[in-house]
Amino acid sequence: MTLEDNARRIIDTTRFLSLGTVDPDGRARVSPVYFAPDGYDVVYWMSSNDAQHSQNIVRQPAVSMVIFDSTVPIGGDVRAVYLKATAGRVPDDELEVCAPIACRVRFPEQRQPFPVEWLYPPEELRLWRGRVTEHSVHVRGSDPEYGTGIDSRRVVAL
Repeated sequence: MTLEDNARRIIDTTRFLSLGTVDPDGRARVSPVYFAPDGYDVVYWMSSNDAQHSQNIVRQPAVSMVIFDSTVPIGGDVRAVYLKATAGRVPDDELEVCAPIACRVRFPEQRQPFPVEWLYPPEELRLWRGRVTEHSVHVRGSDPEYGTGIDSRRVVAL
C-alpha cells in the first residue's frame, strides 16, 4: 500500500480529528471534532460559534489537524494523516449545498439530508469547513521502504 493509499484509507474510515487552533495568547489549542470529508481537500464539522476553537478560527483561520487510528496498540504501526488547512464557517448561502455533503457521512443512517435549518440562528450549531492545503503522513523510522531510522512525516499528494 502506498503512502497516498494509506492516507486516503485513514481519512475514509476515521470520523474524529484533532483540530489545532491558536488561542488569543498564542498558545496552541487542540480540540477533538467529529468530521466528514468531502473528497480529500475539504473537511466539515459542526460546532457552536461560541466554542473556543471556533472563536480562534475567526481570529486566525490557519489550522492544523491530525486524523489517526487511535485503536493501534502502543508500539504498533501508527497510522496518521496530518493536514494543514484554512478554516472558516460555511456562509449561510452555501449551506444548501454543503450541509448534505457534510452530513452524508456524519449521519449515514438517515435517508434525509441533515436539516439545513438546524444550522441557522437561533440554533446553536454552525457548519465549519477546513480547506486542506497540505497532507502529510506519519512514517515509522523502521518502515522498510520509507524509513530513515526515526519517525517522520512525508508530504503526499491526494
